[in-house]
Amino acid sequence: MNKAIQVALAAISIAQFLKIPITFIRTGKWNWGLLFETGGMPSSHSAGVSSLATFVALKKGIPTVDFALSTIFGLIVMYDAQGVRRQTGDLTIAVNELSEEVERLENKPDLHYHDNIERRVKEKLGHQPEEVVAGALFGIAVGVLGYIFSGGKRKKFRLTNLIDH
Repeated sequence: MNKAIQVALAAISIAQFLKIPITFIRTGKWNWGLLFETGGMPSSHSAGVSSLATFVALKKGIPTVDFALSTIFGLIVMYDAQGVRRQTGDLTIAVNELSEEVERLENKPDLHYHDNIERRVKEKLGHQPEEVVAGALFGIAVGVLGYIFSGGKRKKFRLTNLIDH
């Protein structure tokens, strides 16, 4: 498999796993379901695309089309993760609260229907800006490590590799 893809998938997987202990530190509860959920700290989307762009920059150089494509792709993904997807998550919270409020205003007894998370509209879709930044920084670190540990035809790392092609 392509080394750049391996590095990006590793960054995504590790970032996704890190959400579990980070949430435990914050809440005192283990939530293994976070392994398969979107949102949270750090952004695995940001980690994946920034690790890919970093790996490509180190392997091919910054002036390449490969780096340009991975960087623009990454910026779009990170913008979407903290912009559109986060706003969608905020909207679903409002929809869930509105549904509960309508039932309350209709004087219906509270049957705790909305307390069952599986019946609520999924709320955690996007990221806060700090989650995106943390994911990006983590991804850069994974990209550098992936470059260092990738065997084969890698260039010897020099700062000039980032500028010259």
